[in-house]
Amino acid sequence: MKTIDLDILTTAFAGIETIADPAQVAKLSQDYHTFSPVLVPKLEGKVGDIVVRPANEEEVLKVAAICAKYRVPVTVRGAGTGNYGQCVPLHRGVIVDMTRMDKIVWVKPGVARVEAGVKLAALDKQAREIGWEMRMTPSTYRTATIGGFIAGGSGGIGSIQYGLLGDRGNLLALRVVTLEDEPRVIELRGDDVQKVNHAWGINGIITQLEIPLGPAYPWAEVIVTFEDFMTAAKFGQALGNADGMIKKLITIFASPIPQYFHALQQYIPEGVHSAFLMVAEPSLESLSGLVQQYGGQITYEKPAQEAGKGTHLAEFAWNHTTLHARTVDTSITYLQSMFPADTNLQLVEHMYHYFGDEVMMHLEFFRANGKVTVGGLQLVRYTTEERLNEIIRYHEKQGVQIANPHTYIIEDGGRKVIDPEQLKFKEMVDPYGLMNPGKSKVLQLKIKS
Repeated sequence: MKTIDLDILTTAFAGIETIADPAQVAKLSQDYHTFSPVLVPKLEGKVGDIVVRPANEEEVLKVAAICAKYRVPVTVRGAGTGNYGQCVPLHRGVIVDMTRMDKIVWVKPGVARVEAGVKLAALDKQAREIGWEMRMTPSTYRTATIGGFIAGGSGGIGSIQYGLLGDRGNLLALRVVTLEDEPRVIELRGDDVQKVNHAWGINGIITQLEIPLGPAYPWAEVIVTFEDFMTAAKFGQALGNADGMIKKLITIFASPIPQYFHALQQYIPEGVHSAFLMVAEPSLESLSGLVQQYGGQITYEKPAQEAGKGTHLAEFAWNHTTLHARTVDTSITYLQSMFPADTNLQLVEHMYHYFGDEVMMHLEFFRANGKVTVGGLQLVRYTTEERLNEIIRYHEKQGVQIANPHTYIIEDGGRKVIDPEQLKFKEMVDPYGLMNPGKSKVLQLKIKS
């Protein structure tokens, strides 16, 4: 990489908000890759040279032109709530912080148009004013931005009803700014959105998105406890399969995971297993019958009218589980597992008994290809990288797909390969290989001087 002349860059960025203070730049060069003890030493000391905060698309075009002209690497960030080091610049350069672009362009029944820096909670609040809501959000919905969620997320709270972000129809359109000598604004619609969806910031700077909304239900939050873990898992599967019941979250925790949730310990006795649920209030009566059928006990119920008060179960699910556990024990890390649909609960049971408390079972139910399936965000008591890799290999040998959260290389994570259409699009929109360089095996050698 060329040596970057900060004085030249700072002058070129005149009129756009910039941050050059080393401490602030370092802070904005990080994300939650610290969940992984493997990534921490690999990304230590990796920081950008300068941060720019464009306020509109015109300023993004200017930033892109300058970076292309001087061949400066670009790392785009939203709120930095990801876990894989994708916000960490490997080759210094410019951090493009999109959080000032937080305008909700419009919200209509069933659809919203927003700038990339809009926080998910802000969009959800405005959509609910007309009876709609976001279909799915990560557990970081209070702080995460929509651009970051689309670029680096895959699903979350709501995926039990609507599937994953990559499913056709869950992203309607997006606009990106290219990093060419003369940057362009390109709008992608329909299936073309997949050229940028979940591409980790390598395929243009996302400036606007159009997403579908779902009907806003009154969501009740419920904790159910079980004496037996597999009974809890089977309950989760049965609830997921009950198409007549409207739900937003089905999370199953093996003991001792709930003991890391200090704010909720009074509702979860030590030694029991639990289900955290968000269910539409009209489905509560049916839920009660299902709980009884599986021998569970409802220990906590929060009506929808109190949704804005106190603790939210959604902030203990998905990867917030790892966050809470690490607050108590920083040696804990995690896995991301996809259990095959035909043998999922049998494999869950096998892994639960095989690893015991070394790999504590945390399950999330969601729809994939139209079917209810189960993924694991298991908590791992970390000892060595070698042992962690042994655990991963054992899962894969048994047929469990691992989206490895302990690598920043795209092909080594969940994807294994980069979509050829995404590669083709990248060649067009980023001819100098400036966007998030070093995060792909295929692209590592394509940075042009």
